[in-house]
Amino acid sequence: MVRVSPRAHARDDATIALRELILAGERYRIAVAAHLDLTVNESRAISYLLARGPMGQTDLATELGLTTSSTTTLVDRLERREMVRRVPDPSDRRRSTVEIPESGVRRLREVRDWMPHAFDPIGADELPGVAASLGTIAAALRSVTAEIDAARAERSGRKRR
Repeated sequence: MVRVSPRAHARDDATIALRELILAGERYRIAVAAHLDLTVNESRAISYLLARGPMGQTDLATELGLTTSSTTTLVDRLERREMVRRVPDPSDRRRSTVEIPESGVRRLREVRDWMPHAFDPIGADELPGVAASLGTIAAALRSVTAEIDAARAERSGRKRR
């Protein structure tokens, strides 16, 4: 009989809860994108800009996991809809920064008010701990993702030789 330690069991439960959180977040993104008449990738781009502020188009492409050409097309579509705008980079005239203008902020106001309701069941005194835990988990997940990406890149490099 294999015994599972309480820590391993708790970690399994936490992993299941994290998977459920990610799935709920993906479903939330689909619903919000549909509400705003955006594609999921357009919604992802908006989320990066909301979370991280203005970004260079190459940086945005990297975060989205898209080619720079696909990202240019995506930003073009969002710019036509006044959800984003390109602003010349003051330090490099060849580059531009993508940001959310006031017109985009107005369109996003309603949907930005929805996400905080996820915290309604949690007491105000618990929110700082929840926020800290979510931040820690997000950082750890980004780290694991970087390791996966690096392993994939290494495998791809070996196959080409």
